Amino acid sequence: MDVFSRLAPFIQDFIYQNHWEELHGNQVAACEVIFDTDENLLLSSGTATGKTEAAFLPVLTELYQNPSRSVGVLYISPLKALINDQFKRLEQLLLDSHIPVTKWHGDASVTQKNRLLKHPEGILQITPESLESLLIHKRGACLTMFSDLRFVIIDEVHYFMRDDRGIQLLCVLERLKQLTGVNPRRIGLSATLGDVSLAEQWLNTGTGRICESPVTEEGKKRIGLHVERFVNYADKRDVIERDALGNVIQDNSGGDMGNREHYEYLFQHTLDKKTIIFANSREEIELVMANLREIALRKKAPDVYRVHHGNVSALLRESTEDEMKSGDEKIVTGATVTLELGIDIGSLDQAVQIGAPLSVSSFAQRLGRCGRRGQIPQLLFTFVEDLKVNSSDELGPINWEFLRTIAIIELYIRDHWIEPIPPKHHAYNLLYHQTMSCLKSNGEMSPAGLAQAVLSLEPFRYISQVDYRYLLRHLLEIQQLERTENGGLLIGREGEKVVNSYKFLTVFLAPEYFLVKDGNRAIGTVDKPYPVGVRFALAGMSWETVDINVKSKVIFVKRVRGISVVDWDVDFDVELHTVLVRKIRSVLESDDSYLYLSERCRERLSEIRYIARNSGILHQPVTPLSDKKYAVFPWVGTRQLFSLHYALLQRKIRSRLLWRSCIYLEVVFGGSGEELENIIKDIVRSDPDPDTLPLPDKIQVRGKYNEFVPAELLRKQFVEDYLDFEGLRENIIL
Repeated sequence: MDVFSRLAPFIQDFIYQNHWEELHGNQVAACEVIFDTDENLLLSSGTATGKTEAAFLPVLTELYQNPSRSVGVLYISPLKALINDQFKRLEQLLLDSHIPVTKWHGDASVTQKNRLLKHPEGILQITPESLESLLIHKRGACLTMFSDLRFVIIDEVHYFMRDDRGIQLLCVLERLKQLTGVNPRRIGLSATLGDVSLAEQWLNTGTGRICESPVTEEGKKRIGLHVERFVNYADKRDVIERDALGNVIQDNSGGDMGNREHYEYLFQHTLDKKTIIFANSREEIELVMANLREIALRKKAPDVYRVHHGNVSALLRESTEDEMKSGDEKIVTGATVTLELGIDIGSLDQAVQIGAPLSVSSFAQRLGRCGRRGQIPQLLFTFVEDLKVNSSDELGPINWEFLRTIAIIELYIRDHWIEPIPPKHHAYNLLYHQTMSCLKSNGEMSPAGLAQAVLSLEPFRYISQVDYRYLLRHLLEIQQLERTENGGLLIGREGEKVVNSYKFLTVFLAPEYFLVKDGNRAIGTVDKPYPVGVRFALAGMSWETVDINVKSKVIFVKRVRGISVVDWDVDFDVELHTVLVRKIRSVLESDDSYLYLSERCRERLSEIRYIARNSGILHQPVTPLSDKKYAVFPWVGTRQLFSLHYALLQRKIRSRLLWRSCIYLEVVFGGSGEELENIIKDIVRSDPDPDTLPLPDKIQVRGKYNEFVPAELLRKQFVEDYLDFEGLRENIIL
């Protein structure tokens, strides 16, 4: 019997009514795994390849043919917006099925939630935080809500794998299994995965099952790529255009000529094209969109410019999504990572990336946003360089961001490679969070019982009982926990302040924000109390503060004309993989011209290659920059480079990374380059003692609850999860 014939009648009707010509390959494969095995399922394929339907068609068929006595399917998403989007799609699919779907998050209907608590059935769409809240506050109800849970569908698996929320999710799912005794099958969905085996391991965590990851042939796709470059000269120079008689046509001496040219270029190339413009920071995208809006105003063009990032109000973001989906207007939306995930925004004409993508994975996600419904994906890259005409630094003229972009494109398009996501084995901040969550849910527990409940969770399998006892003693000392008369553990006086806050459920860091309101309309949030009279940008518009309620953290504004800026304290973070760094090296060694580069970009690449080849960095690990300063190029990733940095400091040799995504170390050393090279070789041959590494007093490990974790454990986490001496030894080029 073919797969279509095995689907529930209401699904067959839906397929007919929507004129599907055939099922996609991944949809057929998913049905075969769900119908014919008892294994978990991982679906990894490009955006708009029908992964969501591939998961739900067989799952809903199973639920239709053998109804569950409780909630049968748990759909977990990282975003409320994605839940809302999928809810609309599922409602259409389930019209004639008699299978209800309920969304459960902070903005969802209380009436619908209460109905589900009384009569648990069908599909529940939820975020990890809301699921944890259910376990804490409605533990008894969870017993009946999930007593016959069949499937857990996890959307955007790659997002969860690289985030603390992924560890939280795995812990909560295991705690739910411990509570109910039910072990549902898991289905993971992702558009970008580098190492599928790592994703399979992640998805299987705590289930005791194996995972099927069917490979389906999507066919080769054509892609339209173009990279363009603009220049701001930091030093004034003669760039005055003259006619044949010597008369001045245009004076562009110095200044921000490149910025102006860049904005005009973006305006022309997005005109009457439905576009997402991606940037790596909220500050940059606000500035870009404000300039595009000003150009449109000056040229009497329609205002089609919108901004979509995490600090724009949910109402404005949803309005933008609806506008883009409608297709009536060619909306141009500036975004950061918020539109990387799979919210349905219809068909795009193109995407634009300003500067280098953060990673190959990010590039794949952004490329996947365009090219839907049979279109050829079109992605435009633009760069603005602040170029010094006379630089004293021999390597200063090399634009590493530009090189990284070429390397990322080549790795994805030619080599079909995406970064594997390294696991986090020592997330002590999550260990604290789950300890407090268990106590909040269960009440008093014995130390042994608490240790058994928490350390048995698979994400903590690498954490020893010794380390956990150390954490518990510390939490008792700082009154996060307290002992009862019979030796049990309860949440302490200081701990109550943490767990009783509405912020406890979230495990990601978020600064204190000020709500920005225009009258009664919420515009979004900013992280600074801009004084009365000060102008700033938000949601692609300029605002002036008219009043502040500091206690309530509300800024009241009025809209004003012109271009303003907003500065955010949180910068983007990026970690380069060794494979990506090696590809940058091969780009420098190669003579390829890359057809997607503009003429200006090809000229710039030739300049950079000339500098790199003549500096010696491609063939020798140590390059002198001055009498006592050297550049060390081991051509390894960020973790391995930091490992070498601390190993050099251990030997009293000062080094530094000039910026987070730097691929070399700047080393201050009194000896010769040959002596420094020999020291590096000795480091690679030896096995540095992690306990004596000269790490900073405040370990550079990001985590919301690190303030409650002993410094020694944070140090251990940094060494184990953020350094990689083995990778340094295996991959360094000497």
